[in-house]
Amino acid sequence: MQPSDQRIDALDVLRGFAVLGILVMNIQAFSMPMAAYLNPTAYGSLEGVNGAVWAISHLLTDQKMMGLFSMLFGAGIVLFCDRAEEKGTSVAGYHYRRNVWLLIFGMLHGYLLWHGDILFLYAVCAFLIYPLRNKTTRTLVKLSLVFLSVSSVVYLLTAMGLPSLPPEEVAEEILPMWQPTAEQIQSELAAYQGNWVEQMAARVPMTQEMQGLALFLWGFWRASGMMLLGMALYKSGILTGKADIAVYKRFLLLGLFIGLPLAIYGIFWNSNNNWQLTSMFMGSQFNYWGSVLISLGWMSVVLMLLKKQLLRRLTDRLAATGRMAFTNYIMQTVICGLIFYGHGLGLFGQVERWGQLLIVLGVWALQLWWSPIWLRHFRFGPLEWLWRSLTYWKLQPLRR
Repeated sequence: MQPSDQRIDALDVLRGFAVLGILVMNIQAFSMPMAAYLNPTAYGSLEGVNGAVWAISHLLTDQKMMGLFSMLFGAGIVLFCDRAEEKGTSVAGYHYRRNVWLLIFGMLHGYLLWHGDILFLYAVCAFLIYPLRNKTTRTLVKLSLVFLSVSSVVYLLTAMGLPSLPPEEVAEEILPMWQPTAEQIQSELAAYQGNWVEQMAARVPMTQEMQGLALFLWGFWRASGMMLLGMALYKSGILTGKADIAVYKRFLLLGLFIGLPLAIYGIFWNSNNNWQLTSMFMGSQFNYWGSVLISLGWMSVVLMLLKKQLLRRLTDRLAATGRMAFTNYIMQTVICGLIFYGHGLGLFGQVERWGQLLIVLGVWALQLWWSPIWLRHFRFGPLEWLWRSLTYWKLQPLRR
């Protein structure tokens, strides 16, 4: 069998959609001080078109694309293990080796290129939720809600405990992540506008935080919860497009009439709160939960397009982009690094939100164009080939 014969088109299209969509949020972390990703008032203008770009990006993509990507990763764990079992190979051995290499890729990506890496987080989640893959669909959904709730409870308890914390501890340990001082912002600007070595002064501590405390308090619970949900949706046939169209319509309605209003209310809540520190913890919960339903809504839109065979040229290109999601994800980092960091054009902190969106559209066009061309000549994307070869500890055939 050729690799294309073994793949599930719906998963590839969804993966391509998610890897492109995630750049809408990631570009804010590439182009502006880290706090601006969480708190839009921390840096840059929110007037006029910039405010509209932020609001639309927040409502449609913030945690939604990561949620969709996480669901697909969870489905991928089940799919990978099922195929390993069919071949009679060591399921656990290949799974853990595969994710050890993903962990290494994530560390290299985070420490050398970009602090916002997600590969390390996904590898950690894959290690720990692997034993749950054979649970029933109903159990996986329940476990998903439990995992998602842990981070939510931690954040709510932190919000309630903020007034009792020593002010100096808040100012030194928490506030810089939400509302850094002018000096702290200038230090970050100078680091990323400097050469690659100078960038390390900012990148290394940020990566340590992302792959340490942030992973423990938020990332692991959020990503694992969505992965478990993805396992359930894959086992039920929903994620692969096998369900009745009425199922997808119901998910879409949940996203539109519950998820989206929750996220919108969160914007108003935080605005009325003047984006104070409590918005980081209490105010984030509206989008945290709303994004789960919006992710399901996006899933449904894409799968309904596939079921109705609409926009075939676009979905074919998305499928190719999704088959090379690993390569395209790292490619986004390389491109954005060359645009925003000092080893390239050094535009960090200088591109407004509307300009960031134009760059996103350009990257989308490039990846939708090049992915099908590459796959006409090669069986895998370059990083997919490397990862696969390392997993099986044998060079895999690359050219068609």
